Amino acid sequence: MLKEFKDFAFKGNMLDLAVGVIIGGAFGKVITSIVNDLVMPLVGLLIGKVNFNDLYVALDGKHYETFADAAKSTAVFRYGQFLSTFLDFLIVAFVIFMVVRQIGKFRKKEAPKEKAVTTKDCPHCLSEIPAQASRCKFCTSELSAGGKVSGSIQ
Repeated sequence: MLKEFKDFAFKGNMLDLAVGVIIGGAFGKVITSIVNDLVMPLVGLLIGKVNFNDLYVALDGKHYETFADAAKSTAVFRYGQFLSTFLDFLIVAFVIFMVVRQIGKFRKKEAPKEKAVTTKDCPHCLSEIPAQASRCKFCTSELSAGGKVSGSIQ
């Protein structure tokens, strides 16, 4: 069982997956920083100096001066944080879509392989016989190299 686990854990695909997860996590942190530190402040500035991290609704219906005060007193629906996280998701999803799309373009399109002809029809009885056959196994007609009947044994 230990050998099976070792084979599984150290196969090339598993290591590639681990590297992908690590790079994906780092990429996610970069996107989160871009959204929280660059995009959302600009969007907030454009719509009237709004800080999205301060947008919330206290579920007890009262008004609180800050999110921290509201969070201490009641449950809070933080829709500003949700909008930031959702934008973060959209950017990551779009970038992954673009990467997968480019990978698909880079892969060589394989030409359909022609199937090797392994059988042919006997021209006399129309039975399917091996392509290399020199005599039909059904009607015993002799076949030339081109598949023509050269004679028949009765």
